[in-house]
Amino acid sequence: MIVTSQVHARIAGMSVLLVTHESSAKHVSPPGHPERPERLDAAIDGVLGAGVDIVRRHALAVDRGLLERVHSSEFIEEIRAFCSRGGGAIDDDTYAVAASYEAAIHAAGAGPAAVDSILAGNYDGAFVAMRPPGHHAEESLAMGFCLFNNVAITATYLTLLGNRVAVVDWDVHHGNGTQNTFLDNPDVLYVSIHQSPFYPGTGLISDTGVGKGRGMTVNIPLPAGTKSTTYLGSFGRVVVPIVEQFSPDWILVSNGYDAHRLDPIGGLMLESADYGVLTGWAASQVTGGRIITMLEGGYDLDAISESSSATTVGLARPVGPDWWPNDMLSATAEVSDRVVETMREFWKFR
Repeated sequence: MIVTSQVHARIAGMSVLLVTHESSAKHVSPPGHPERPERLDAAIDGVLGAGVDIVRRHALAVDRGLLERVHSSEFIEEIRAFCSRGGGAIDDDTYAVAASYEAAIHAAGAGPAAVDSILAGNYDGAFVAMRPPGHHAEESLAMGFCLFNNVAITATYLTLLGNRVAVVDWDVHHGNGTQNTFLDNPDVLYVSIHQSPFYPGTGLISDTGVGKGRGMTVNIPLPAGTKSTTYLGSFGRVVVPIVEQFSPDWILVSNGYDAHRLDPIGGLMLESADYGVLTGWAASQVTGGRIITMLEGGYDLDAISESSSATTVGLARPVGPDWWPNDMLSATAEVSDRVVETMREFWKFR
C-alpha cells in the first residue's frame, strides 16, 4: 500500500525506536473484523516512510511477575488456557486464536523493552507497533479487542523504577482498563480525550481518581462530529496545562488512530497531521526521548499509515511549550469548560 501522501525530508538528529514482533501477525480475528493484521503493516509502513532514522527492536515476552501486577494470575491462566484450546470468541467483539497468547505476552512486553532501550541508548522516543491492543483490558477481563493492558503494564514498570508517568490516551474510545488500574495512584496521571457517548460507556468528567490518586484521572468526552480545531482546542485548554504541571518523567501514549475522520468506527474528525501535532507537543514535555507511543485502535489503513508517519515525525521533532496557537485555544468545545471547572480543585488553568 502507499505509505503516505506526504514525502518528508529526512530529519537530522537521533532516531526513533520501532518495537515490533512477528507474533502480532498471527493474532487473527474472523473475516471482516476491523482489528486485523493489516493494521500493523499499515502502521509500520507509515513509521518507515516518515523520513526519520529508525532503529528496529524485537519485543520481548513480558515478565510474568510484572504482568501479575496489572492482571490477576487466574485471569492470565484463563487466557493462556483458552488460547491453548484454540481460542474463539471471548465476547461479541474480542477474539483469540491459538497464537494469540504468544502475541499478547509480546505486546505486553514491548513497552518495557522500549523503556530499557531508551535508557540504554540515544533515541528521540519509541513507536510500539504491536497487536492485540490493550487499553480496555481490566484486571480480570478481556474486552474491546484487548487481552492484556499493554500501556498499564509499561506504566507500572516505570513506576517500579521510581518514575512519575503521564498516560495520554487519544484513542477514540475511553481506556477503561488503564483508568481503573491507576485510580488511586498519585504517580500515574491518566488523561483521556475520547468520543462520548460511545463504547465502552466510561470516562465521565466526574471520574477524577480516588484516595491519593484524586486529580490524577482526567476525562474529556467529546461528542461525535467534533472537528479537528475544536479537538485540538480542548486538548490545549485541558491536557497541556495539566501535563505541564504534573511534569512527568515519562509520557506513554495510547495511540489510537480511530479518532481520524476516515475511521469506519469512530465519529471524531482528526486529520493525519494532527497526530504529529499532538505527538510533537508530548515529546517536548520529557527529556532523553522518554516518550513511547503504543498502537491501540484505528481501522482505516490509509489513515493509520499517514497518521503513523506524522506521529513518527512528531517524536523526532518536539515542539516547545508555548507552541499552541491562540485561535485553537478559543475554539474549545463546551465540554472542556466543564472539565476545567471540575479539575480546578487539583490544577491551575490559563
